[in-house]
Amino acid sequence: MLVSTAGVQAVHALDQGRRSFPRRFFATGHGVFAVAIAFAAALRCLVMLGYDTAQLYWYDSFTYLDTAVHLQPSGAFHPAGYSFFLRLLLPFHSVELVAGVQHVMGLGMALMIYLVLRRRSLPGWGATLATLPVLFDPAFLRLEHAVLSDTQVTFLVVSALTVLLWRTRPSVRACAAVGLLLALAGLTRTVAVPLLGLVLIHLIIQRVGRRQMIALAVAGLLPLVGYAGWYQAHHGRFALSGSDGVALWARTMTFADCSVIKPPAEEAKLCPNGTVVDAASEYVWAAGASLNRLPGDRFSHNDLARSFALRAIAAQPLDYLGAVVHDTSLAFAWTPVRHPLRVSPALTFPHGSWPLPGFPLIDKVRGEYDGGIRGMSSVEPYGSVLAAYAPPAVLHGPLLGVMLLLGGLGSIGRRREALLPWATAVFLLVAPVAALDFDHRYVLPAIPMACLAAALGVTSLAARLRRVRPSVIARRHRPGSRT
Repeated sequence: MLVSTAGVQAVHALDQGRRSFPRRFFATGHGVFAVAIAFAAALRCLVMLGYDTAQLYWYDSFTYLDTAVHLQPSGAFHPAGYSFFLRLLLPFHSVELVAGVQHVMGLGMALMIYLVLRRRSLPGWGATLATLPVLFDPAFLRLEHAVLSDTQVTFLVVSALTVLLWRTRPSVRACAAVGLLLALAGLTRTVAVPLLGLVLIHLIIQRVGRRQMIALAVAGLLPLVGYAGWYQAHHGRFALSGSDGVALWARTMTFADCSVIKPPAEEAKLCPNGTVVDAASEYVWAAGASLNRLPGDRFSHNDLARSFALRAIAAQPLDYLGAVVHDTSLAFAWTPVRHPLRVSPALTFPHGSWPLPGFPLIDKVRGEYDGGIRGMSSVEPYGSVLAAYAPPAVLHGPLLGVMLLLGGLGSIGRRREALLPWATAVFLLVAPVAALDFDHRYVLPAIPMACLAAALGVTSLAARLRRVRPSVIARRHRPGSRT
């Protein structure tokens, strides 16, 4: 009898513990985020059900897939970092699986932002608020569903900042991990390479120690140097890609004046020739542009294009700065500006069907990577649900501006926790414009860093106000003071 009574009491106690777990979980502050990420995961499942394949509208998608099969560095725009990821999934022969893994990366980014902010003493609701754009903005979900490198590079940069910010003073091992993550990000999109220098400056400011800085530099530079050597073996040039000069030349076409630049005869062939397009990046592809009238492939003139562009920037620095500032300002418009005009900002989920473009590379990739590659169509009834989705977290331009302002203000003073994510966000926003052009796709990698910086900035500003208030009150109540 005693045994049975004890058993009943034990079962009752266990049942009480089980019942109290949700209550205890929500008491920690994690419940709000748990609900948010559960809804975000359900939304991503809906996207997977709502479309019958991954998005493959871009020529870039097929070059990534082709490089994944043959594993050699592309001679044009992209290093092969994203193709390495696609290669890992090659045995499954499924672009739908690629999209599914990238949706998990999107959730992972939000989780990392949340954990860093909770570790820095933010309440659960505040840390959750900072993750909403990543969790629910259609632009992020649509990029996750596309065979493009954007999600991977953003995931790698967020991972690097998470490791670096996890402790006030990062260890040697942590710095090595950060260097490797940023190197992988640079091999995914070359715009991320300078972040190694930015983080190194951060470590110097924080005075973390020589060993940490050496670990960061070695772990970051070795993969980049190794890849550049591989690139040289295939293309005869020690570099990560063969398009930096062409991109910068296109940037200068919006302001270059050869009567001011006075280029030598060989470079003068790249002067503006009267061809006008609606965005700097369009000059790369415009058949009438001076670069594309030269004999041979446009990227075979990369060195000449770089020389012209640097000469143009040196001769017209204010014009270059004005072009960069103007195009960067497009990110802060409340209603997104179409730039280039052929690109529509991803504010909603499309509904309908979209045939594959007429690229000759498609049949080759279909035969080697995924035989089921086809044009994308929405699937009912899920497609109609997505089309009706009213996103709670579309990040309109002025809101991005407010976040950057909060992060910047919070970076001033003794507490500089927001400084690194804020500087990273600003760099990722401006660098693509400075190197080529503005595109709404290029804004997205800056947004998670801006969210992180804004949250840390608000925390820093609040702490500053708490320190100032007692001294103000004490002065008011000091004998002889005016009230």
